[in-house]
Amino acid sequence: MRVVAKNVTATHLLGLRNARPSVSVSVVPSVRTQRPHMLSRRHHHPLGVRTQSTRSARDDDDADDADDAPGDVELQPLMAPPSLSAPSTPFTPTVLLFFLFPAIGGLLFGYDIGATSGALLSMTSPTLSGTSWYDLSTSSQGLVVSLSLFGALAGSALALVFGDSMGRRKELILGGALYCAGAGLVYAAQQLPVVMLGRLLYGVGIGFSMHAAPAYIAETSPPSVRGVLISMKEGFIVGGILLGYLVSYLVINSVGGWRSIYGLGVPLSVLLMAGMAWLPESPRWLALKGRKDDAVDSLMRMDAGGEGEAGTGLRRKETLEAEVDGMMLSTSGDDQLPFWTVFTDPKYRPALTVGLSLMLFQQITGQPSVLYYAAKIFQDAGFTSSSSATGISVVLGLFKLVMTGVAIATVDSWGRRPLLLWGVSGIVVALVALATIQSSLLLPATAPLAINLNVVALLLYVGAYQVSFGPISWLLCGEVFPLSVRGSALALATITNFASNFLVSLCIPTLQESLGQAGLYVLFAGIAVGALAVINATVPETKGKSLEEIERIWSE
Repeated sequence: MRVVAKNVTATHLLGLRNARPSVSVSVVPSVRTQRPHMLSRRHHHPLGVRTQSTRSARDDDDADDADDAPGDVELQPLMAPPSLSAPSTPFTPTVLLFFLFPAIGGLLFGYDIGATSGALLSMTSPTLSGTSWYDLSTSSQGLVVSLSLFGALAGSALALVFGDSMGRRKELILGGALYCAGAGLVYAAQQLPVVMLGRLLYGVGIGFSMHAAPAYIAETSPPSVRGVLISMKEGFIVGGILLGYLVSYLVINSVGGWRSIYGLGVPLSVLLMAGMAWLPESPRWLALKGRKDDAVDSLMRMDAGGEGEAGTGLRRKETLEAEVDGMMLSTSGDDQLPFWTVFTDPKYRPALTVGLSLMLFQQITGQPSVLYYAAKIFQDAGFTSSSSATGISVVLGLFKLVMTGVAIATVDSWGRRPLLLWGVSGIVVALVALATIQSSLLLPATAPLAINLNVVALLLYVGAYQVSFGPISWLLCGEVFPLSVRGSALALATITNFASNFLVSLCIPTLQESLGQAGLYVLFAGIAVGALAVINATVPETKGKSLEEIERIWSE
């Protein structure tokens, strides 16, 4: 055993502000198994406790005996601790599965966006619907689109109340079951009310899944790749959108094709449920609930993809137990914090303003809602046949995926603020261009050149969104909220996201009728200008900062 003491503030351990420094002494068992990936003489414990590798311990034994009298305490400076929101698990193929299966929840959300675009065309076609109720009113079409978003809003509210007690894993399994039930009902529906019920259930699944998936991924990802994996979740959402467009393109000319489009959600949701049934619960959630042994077992499962079985070889059980002890200490009291504290305590308001405003502007600048109606917009732009419109939508989804990759590749080098400011500026330019084309100020909107310019402007609109609001809003929400209120604040961000998305998508058909397509683009452009001002005034740069450093921004 080595006794290591270091100056540690209570802020580091408990996430509290204005706590007085104290000295903590940690007894860390010497690790007698050489860890293959450790080449340095020392490595850092997740809480900043410096332990020694076997080689270092052997090399320093004589020096320790000569220099350290019995009972001496070695004082070492505390390094800036890594984020306490995830264990320091090495990256292994098994860890990738801890990202992959929860991310399917995001893929199913994206699939609903892309699938609805084509399904709406099929469902309302006199020749392709295969129903007697194909002649849907504008409000009914809005409900088919928006009920899943209303369900997502309801699911997010339920997750706020029950999510933390349920656990991330069970919440994702429940989300998968709701996805499956909703998609199955729509596939088999013979009447419009059954379609509406299925869309609502599917939406509740979105709410649970989109609340639990980011938390599960963050709490099981190694710190070295956490940012990339969280951003890649947006890639799965975009991949789902592209898949929805592609399936629509393939079956759009089939009678009752909308059933097949929505029905594909059934096997995907079964895969989500099966994967989460196999994965263990989040170790940090288990530590938060005081279930130390289960948390250790979960960490050992995460290590199983490395050398040895059940985590042996890469880390020993003693090291994992010490890490879980650190998790339990760092989250002490978090589970008892009242929900309303995030509103009543002034120190949380700056972070809450940043997170909630980004979620709001992400939706009310129109782009996510426009995607629901992408095929119809292309029809109005001059691509008159359903197959032409859905084909262009596939290109749109592919472009969106490529631009998401650009954001993932540059977010840690260019920074969050530049991507947001330049991306939203691009959104404004694209919306002004779309409004100009649709209003026929320069040439008829149905002219071949106008059709091509419309598509180019729409691609700019989507691309600019995808390097800014798309991934960066969710990433910043995971970074700026203090640890003590992160769960509640993220739930509020999710509710804000789906509530505004629901309202915008519900209003788009009516706004299109009253303002026209050009007027709608002008409205969204004005909102985007307001978003630029708010981002410039409130959003800090978090690139390269630990979560603790980001939290200290709000106290300066």
